Amino acid sequence: MKWIQLESEAQLAELATLSEQTPVLIFKHSTRCYISKTVLKNFENTYREDDKVATYFLDLIAFRAISNKIAEDYQVVHQSPQLIVIYKNEVIYHASHSDIDADAVLKAVNAKL
Repeated sequence: MKWIQLESEAQLAELATLSEQTPVLIFKHSTRCYISKTVLKNFENTYREDDKVATYFLDLIAFRAISNKIAEDYQVVHQSPQLIVIYKNEVIYHASHSDIDADAVLKAVNAKL
């Protein structure tokens, strides 16, 4: 997948602006967690990349403050692993652990476009 690494709070502001025109997917991943690694691999194997969606990857261990800011800004309780899709600066889909589903992501996105 063509992940954009999410590494700064400045990127969160850019992401919010981008989401006005383009759905933004954020995958929050713990590099120390086997479950997170498994869920990430499964997602990457089933997600059909779509030019309509910007895909961001957040390493929770290295950038926990950014994860906390996402939870605060979008009122989504922190989980790991977690996938959040934002469109027009609102959460249109979120799931964690084994509930993360590539088809559900695309359905949520297509319902809003």
